[in-house]
Amino acid sequence: MADLRVDLAGVELNNPVVLNSGCVGFGREYGEYFDLNRIGAICVKGLTLKPRAGNKPPRVAETPCGMLNSVGLQNPGVDAFLRDDLPWLKQFGCKVIANISGNHEDEYAEMAWKCSTGGVDMLEVNISCPNVKQGGIAFGTQPQAAAEVTRAVVNHSVVPVMVKLSPNVADIAEMARAVDEAGAHAISLINTLLGMRIDTTTRRPVLHNNVGGLSGRAMLPVAVRCVWQVANATPLPLLGMGGVSCLDDALQLLMAGATAVGIGTALFADPLAAIKLVDALEAYCDAHGVTPSALSGTVQPW
Repeated sequence: MADLRVDLAGVELNNPVVLNSGCVGFGREYGEYFDLNRIGAICVKGLTLKPRAGNKPPRVAETPCGMLNSVGLQNPGVDAFLRDDLPWLKQFGCKVIANISGNHEDEYAEMAWKCSTGGVDMLEVNISCPNVKQGGIAFGTQPQAAAEVTRAVVNHSVVPVMVKLSPNVADIAEMARAVDEAGAHAISLINTLLGMRIDTTTRRPVLHNNVGGLSGRAMLPVAVRCVWQVANATPLPLLGMGGVSCLDDALQLLMAGATAVGIGTALFADPLAAIKLVDALEAYCDAHGVTPSALSGTVQPW
């Protein structure tokens, strides 16, 4: 049997398959379909300091080769997660990654301390939220702002910190270097692409929020490109995601430079997609006498 274990910034995963934030809630629903012990890690639904109701519906729409969402970080708040959901998750062998979002550095810092001392294995910092101190500009589009948030989280965390990068930027490598220099231990990428659909009968956007995040298979080539660019810009371990639904997708991200691979939207069509990916990856590694770690960064550019 192939050794599928990978080291993600000092956190050992039993395999490189991670369930993406926002796609599996806090794991309970998918725990009814498969054994969560078989997953490398689960990145829980995005958390905020206080409970959030999210955006008005409709807030999810199907697209060719993917979906749009503008859920708006609906969640019960970090305290409720630590009290009600984390103890249940900790019974499994998969690692628990808390995805945190905030409106300013102080909120990120407080959440980092609560989650990291509360028992999670790693933090994923969502820097694609409005920065109210800078006129609503997302932290994730400005290197200096991204670095400031990263530094605040790192200074208040006792577990490794992974920063999630947005593809909606001019130079994702520049963003990666900024969070690296600010002390990040790992990078996850990519977050959703900004998209929009219009109902041609009503002439209104399909989503009440007008725009939303595009995820699904259409994102894969963008994700592979971003992972490759960031892998060449920083030595930090990478969690690659965006459009993964099968073995070949995951192998592309690994070969581009990822240490581990996230899967999310594919689970809406096939709840067993993650387990099928683990099985396929194990069979591939057995057949070729390799490990996921040995595959990472092996692409040979022309």
